[in-house]
Amino acid sequence: LNIDATELDLAGVFLIEPTRFIDERGTFMEVWHEERFARAGLPHRYVQDNLSRSYRGVIRGLHFQHPHGQGKLVSVVEGEIFDVAVDVRLGSPHFGRWVAQTLSSSTGYQLYVPEGFAHGFAVLSDVAVVSYKCTGFYAPEHERCIRWDDPALAIEWPLEGPPLLSDKDRLQAPSFASAEG
Repeated sequence: LNIDATELDLAGVFLIEPTRFIDERGTFMEVWHEERFARAGLPHRYVQDNLSRSYRGVIRGLHFQHPHGQGKLVSVVEGEIFDVAVDVRLGSPHFGRWVAQTLSSSTGYQLYVPEGFAHGFAVLSDVAVVSYKCTGFYAPEHERCIRWDDPALAIEWPLEGPPLLSDKDRLQAPSFASAEG
């Protein structure tokens, strides 16, 4: 078995379609397999797993770490999200560009967001449980964030009404131009 990994419009960001086995009992899929990810040229060493549970209209992000970045393999265990990656690599020809993908438990698609990208998602279903494997440890002293609604990025979040945000994302997140990266 191999994994189907498609690089999106920003180098290093991949949409991953795992092989799924579906029958009358439900669904089975491998979320991560070290050898298969290595053969596909994707990171295959992860040091931390995170899990979040959020409600419709929540936006988490846009977050990144600098200088100790984290690549993230994002999976939706339950529900549906609009997942966003923003290139924050200084000197990158795609600096400030973003890509997004709808991920859901019904498709099993995953998104790999490499180091040097800010990451965030909006919850489109009543509840979403999101799992992500990280290539680096969380380092709060290196955590950075960017305003989710920065006009310089013009992310087209598919939400009805204002989002539900953490205090950090609502009150402390700087503009893209001011974010350290």
